[in-house]
Amino acid sequence: MRDMRGWLCAGASCLCLAMPAQAQDTTATGPDIIVRATPLAGEAPEVGNARALQATQAVSVAEHLARTAPGVTINDVQGNPLQPDVNYRGLTASPLLGTAQGLSVYLDGVRVNQPFGDVVSWDLIPTVAVADIDLVSGAAPQFGRNALGGALVLRTKSGKSDPGVTLEASGGAFGRVTGSAQAGGVLPGGLDWYVAADHFREDGWRDLSRSRASRALAKLGWSDGASSVSLAGHFADTNLNGNGLQEMRLLAADRRSVYTAPDNTRNRMGMVVLNGETRLDSGLHLHGNAFWRHLRTQTYNGDVNDDALGENLYQPNAAEQAALTSAGYTGFPVAGETQANTPFPQWRCIANVLLNTEPNEKCDGLINRSQTRQSEWGATLEASGRFTTGPIAHDLTLGASYIGSTAHFTQSSQFGYILPDRTVMPVSGPGAFADGTQDSENAFDARVDLRSRTTALSAYALDRVGLGQRLTLDLAARYDRVAVRNRDAITPGGGTGSLDSSPVYHRLNPAVTLTGKAADGTTLALSWSQASRAPSAIELGCSDPASPCRLPNALAGDPPLRQVIARTMEIRLDRGNGWGHVHAALFRTDSSDDILFVANDASGYGYFRNFGKTRRQGLELSADARLRGFTFSASYTLLDATYRSSEVVNGSGNSSNDGSGPGFDGTIAIQPGNRIPLLPRHTVKAAVGWEATPWLSLNLDMVAVSSAFARGNENNAHQADGTYYLGPGGTAPYALFNLGGEVRPRTGLTIFAMVRNLFDKDYASAAQLGATAFDAQGRVVSRPFAGPVIDGERPLLQSTFFAPGAPRSLQVGARLHF
Repeated sequence: MRDMRGWLCAGASCLCLAMPAQAQDTTATGPDIIVRATPLAGEAPEVGNARALQATQAVSVAEHLARTAPGVTINDVQGNPLQPDVNYRGLTASPLLGTAQGLSVYLDGVRVNQPFGDVVSWDLIPTVAVADIDLVSGAAPQFGRNALGGALVLRTKSGKSDPGVTLEASGGAFGRVTGSAQAGGVLPGGLDWYVAADHFREDGWRDLSRSRASRALAKLGWSDGASSVSLAGHFADTNLNGNGLQEMRLLAADRRSVYTAPDNTRNRMGMVVLNGETRLDSGLHLHGNAFWRHLRTQTYNGDVNDDALGENLYQPNAAEQAALTSAGYTGFPVAGETQANTPFPQWRCIANVLLNTEPNEKCDGLINRSQTRQSEWGATLEASGRFTTGPIAHDLTLGASYIGSTAHFTQSSQFGYILPDRTVMPVSGPGAFADGTQDSENAFDARVDLRSRTTALSAYALDRVGLGQRLTLDLAARYDRVAVRNRDAITPGGGTGSLDSSPVYHRLNPAVTLTGKAADGTTLALSWSQASRAPSAIELGCSDPASPCRLPNALAGDPPLRQVIARTMEIRLDRGNGWGHVHAALFRTDSSDDILFVANDASGYGYFRNFGKTRRQGLELSADARLRGFTFSASYTLLDATYRSSEVVNGSGNSSNDGSGPGFDGTIAIQPGNRIPLLPRHTVKAAVGWEATPWLSLNLDMVAVSSAFARGNENNAHQADGTYYLGPGGTAPYALFNLGGEVRPRTGLTIFAMVRNLFDKDYASAAQLGATAFDAQGRVVSRPFAGPVIDGERPLLQSTFFAPGAPRSLQVGARLHF
């Protein structure tokens, strides 16, 4: 009852918010609240278009959303501008395997969440070719898997929408160079054509962070008065270095520094999409598409070997010296090597690899390699039409789709040692790879060779029912059947330690929205919806409590996990007139059977499991206005994202863990009401644009974000003590300003400039707690404390790692259209 009173009071507040707009013009009509978007057709609230992308000079769709769209924030965990985690109302679309994916992303009717892990690679989307960006809020069942928090719908340009030739080039800070070319036109006989390509390259503002990305699109279309068809080919080739989080002391000493390197991801994608629609004489409207795509992803990451922390990495013993001598090594110490006089140890690592004994404990570095090959194909067909049953009008859409995919994922970990520039040097020898064969009680097997086949069959329906002149009822439902077949080439046969499994998931998800429109154009909508996601292959591959794994370094056994179910309630209000638009929304998304990586014991190993419930609720306000040559927009989002069930997770970096003493591994207990990490509670965005003259325009935008808890601080209880635990339990609030301008000296020519982070704010978009391998000078320190020694283990130095934001940068370029 208390929750209901809160919703009613908040709804009344929304109505009050609309009154100023109503008073301006009682005869104006505002836009409908649109809820009929489907994967192939319909309309949804627009959050961007080609002109807006030009104004923000965004290098990706993700950057544009982060700067302009209400409710959207990013976590730059990967440390690359083309690889952010995008959060919308607390649910995520991420390029990182193992991240719980809560948003569906569509490009020209094709769901681009990848088959293996449902990840979204923002670097593969050709920004120059994007025509429109729509965002559907709430659980959106018609968009299928992963649409727990909504769906992002992208459409590309065509020769009819964007005729002519446009060339663009820019250059700026940190060696960033961008270029694009696009051309399109209309041919006799109803044909049109469009081609586009863009290229991004930069040295990066951090060390060892050079990246490049090339994307291209070619589209041929035909249309007449009743039908249209288009065939498009997409290609992308990217090579990205994202150096991720950095420990707070090293970041303070040199903001450009990286924790370890390299951290490289290479993506290559090809996709062909056929879209068509026709309107029959009967009034029936048909939409359809078919697609095929292939993706190859390779990663090469140099990481700290956490198993070596707390171990003695110094002074080879007699057996190790003999192995080094036999292998032809010279120059190693015969006595006296200690942590105090050796900032970057290597000899015990090399010797243990040669002996195949304990490289897992004596090598402070790991080279983690992976390769994923994915192919996906499918088709969708929609039919829509209008009919009446007595006095009631219906606008009905029926759809069905089939998607099949295959994926082959391989992974290995090679032992190595950390060099003074904090890159990792791999070592060759009998014990070079973490394959479980080492003569060590803590040997681990990080190999993966997994083949997966997924088949998804879906059917959905939407019906808009006219209940009167100003009242409509929208009904939607989607049924999904998802079959996953995983086969393990290393440990086949099923059971503990094997990845073999064949789970099948079924779900029918409904949605209902009641919309009323007043005579003055004010629109109020109340909706309830449900969506689901089947567990990803990486979650299924690490879900056996009897065979826990270390992410992202390995997968293990896979008893079936249950689907995640999200249910959303939302109240939305819109009011618009000739000068502007006001929007307000109250939302609550409750997820059940949510999937979380939980601790198996104090070793840092763990597994994915269905643990209970989470809740993401809040308030979203936005407004935009036009006044003479000025445009104004602003938004505020209050997000209360909390766990609603109890659970135990690894908390080795958390001062409140249950370890045997400060600095020791342990677990933490999540309690209902604890806030979910990495999700800020408050987000404010504002922008002002000024068309000073026909040849000059300026725009200023601002994003202000409140603090967020660090990953590893799920119980919100971490407190630094200055000895064993050095850093805070989350990020600090920040505000960023970006200033842009365009000069148009003659028709068709535009000269533009963009200053990002205008006031050079030092900030972090994400944080994580964990043990550090270095001292404040960047030297390896495996045993930061002499004691106490408990069960053979020593305490480690725990710190806070941050995802640093880029400093101020200037980008200048020119665009020519003819």
